[in-house]
Amino acid sequence: MRLNFLSSAVILGLVTLFNLTFSFPLQAKYPFQSSAAMYGEPKYKEGFLSFDYVNVSAPDGGELRQAAFGSFDSFNPFSINGVSAAGIGLTHDSLMKQSADESFSLYGLIADGFYILPKQQGVAFRINEKATFSDGSKITPQDVLFSFNTLKEKGSPTYRYYYRDVEKVKIEGENIIVFYFQKDTQNKELPFILGELPVLSKTWWENKDFSKTSLEIPVSSGPYVIDHFQAGRYIVYKKNPKYWAWDLNVNKGFYHFDKFKFDYYRDTTVAVEAFKAGEFDVRLENEAKKWVHFQNEKNVQNGRIVMKSFSHHLPSGMQGFVFNLRKPIFQDKRVRKALSLAFDFDWMNNNLFHGLYTRTTSFFDNSYLKAPSLPDKEELKLLEPYKNMLDKEVFEPLYQKEETNTRKRLYQAIELLNQAGWVVDDKGILKKDDIPFEFEILIDTASSGAWERIILPYVSKLKRLGINARIRTVDLLQYKNRLDSFEYDMIVSVWGQSLSPGNEQRYFFSSGAADSHGSMNYSGIKNPVIDAIIEKIISAHSKKELVTAVHALDRILLTEIIVIPHWYTPKNRFMFQNNIKMPQNTPLKGTDILTWWKI
Repeated sequence: MRLNFLSSAVILGLVTLFNLTFSFPLQAKYPFQSSAAMYGEPKYKEGFLSFDYVNVSAPDGGELRQAAFGSFDSFNPFSINGVSAAGIGLTHDSLMKQSADESFSLYGLIADGFYILPKQQGVAFRINEKATFSDGSKITPQDVLFSFNTLKEKGSPTYRYYYRDVEKVKIEGENIIVFYFQKDTQNKELPFILGELPVLSKTWWENKDFSKTSLEIPVSSGPYVIDHFQAGRYIVYKKNPKYWAWDLNVNKGFYHFDKFKFDYYRDTTVAVEAFKAGEFDVRLENEAKKWVHFQNEKNVQNGRIVMKSFSHHLPSGMQGFVFNLRKPIFQDKRVRKALSLAFDFDWMNNNLFHGLYTRTTSFFDNSYLKAPSLPDKEELKLLEPYKNMLDKEVFEPLYQKEETNTRKRLYQAIELLNQAGWVVDDKGILKKDDIPFEFEILIDTASSGAWERIILPYVSKLKRLGINARIRTVDLLQYKNRLDSFEYDMIVSVWGQSLSPGNEQRYFFSSGAADSHGSMNYSGIKNPVIDAIIEKIISAHSKKELVTAVHALDRILLTEIIVIPHWYTPKNRFMFQNNIKMPQNTPLKGTDILTWWKI
């Protein structure tokens, strides 16, 4: 009651003293750093000016126009429901930001402080006092807590796998939030995963249905906001004039364009013609045929369009025809091996791809994470406890040269199918228990033009074995829904990989993910040894331990034959209008359009 008689200046002084005495112990308790590396030390030291691979002197301005496909019905990229708008990631920031020239290092963004608690008990973040949302409201630890809980409980299944080892979250003081881990967790990557937590506005989202698709423009945390859009046709983002972090070192040299525009097209053929006509600025070209043919285009010859390949040193990941092991027809590994033999990569590479690709032989090709042909001493030691649970093929040489003669390969396939109980009747149809061998390969309408010319030769080879494989084309929304619910026989898909594999492997290949709708365990593989090896990857305490465990995972996945591997190239191929420029230095992870500019 005596405070009523104190002057406002005295009251302010007491409040300031209280805040100082409260915050100093917290700062001492958590000796925050502005950066951290998964292994070793971060490349960039405290107070660095910018990343090495950007051009801070490049001019700002202009609009970068790109193509998108299908349509969109949501501005929420974190929910399993709906199709989010292309480029929506421009509107969201995370607690910290990765650099592109290191395997896995994080630097302060919304959080300017990072501290891993002793004995891996948890991780603390200090929220930058200047951080605000697009409407100018302050970003607080309460927003971070809300974001974590919402993503874990209502977001894509990815987040449940990423965050499952977090036991509790506690806000301490005005700007500190601490994530405490389960006592038995050895999840070394978890502090870094939490550092990439996207931050949502609690005020804007808390009274809305997070799972519902909506085109209401949200309050967001990133450098761009939605300017205007027309569902199914286009969306335009503009720089947020209220963005608080334009001058932050991790953002210097990024975001030169005033606007990003994404125009939607029915398929790639229409989009290519639009690009030739100058209707958008840049195109990432994944088709070898289009890349080769484009070199003869008039606008390439006269210099209006530039074609450039950017090398990278990332794992290729695994693209291929994915078997859905939930289907009885694919549960016998001999059958999967037979169908793999029917895929003639050499013919496709020579006749369809102009020899531009290399056959994928690993889930981590193009990197040191690729399993060697035979397991070394450390890998054998890791695999020894599971020896009786693994096929002998795991311990045999990988990458043995395949038979190149198509006829001989098909004979090998027939032999394997016969061993699995499949026989050809007098009409040339492969059957087992009078049930014909037939299945669908599911693709979407946007990419059907590219994939049909690749799938049809494979279907033709299968027909020679008595197998009736059909292409099923559906629109993008239906395709997404069928993937989420695993309603397909075979799909063309890809598992992307990084130089720091970790928790995402649960989402890709764990037994739990096989039954979790919306996960990327597209094959439905359930293998307790794979589950155990994934946990070894997540708990690796050194880079050497990580590499050994990744080699083991790669080896087991390859011998399980959950996918017919396709091909890769260690380059990103771009075509762009000649007024688009980019930095000279290409980082480890490849070029980043967000560092480009227009003149």
